[in-house]
Amino acid sequence: MAELIWTEPALHDLDAVADYIALDDPQAARRLVQRVFQHVEQLAEHPESGPRPPEMQRSRYRQIVEAPCRVFYRYGGTRVFVLFVMRGEMRLRKTQLIKRDRKSRSA
Repeated sequence: MAELIWTEPALHDLDAVADYIALDDPQAARRLVQRVFQHVEQLAEHPESGPRPPEMQRSRYRQIVEAPCRVFYRYGGTRVFVLFVMRGEMRLRKTQLIKRDRKSRSA
């Protein structure tokens, strides 16, 4: 079983998405956050279940999708690092994901 580690930036990303949704529907925002956490929890048992992002097919990064969010993570040994959460319609900037991964390693 892998240990799940949420990085601070990823938690802030999820909060920002939820805050935006909550402007119109606070209940929907709460449900989204619950769904994202439940989906990510499954990575403890199946850390390699998420596909590689289409933008980064030859990388070590993987993603899970819990609409409208994409959750990016890296699995290494016995740990799953949740690095980045973004809305699905946004364009992934590879450098942003890589920078966050580097920061998570130095923390």
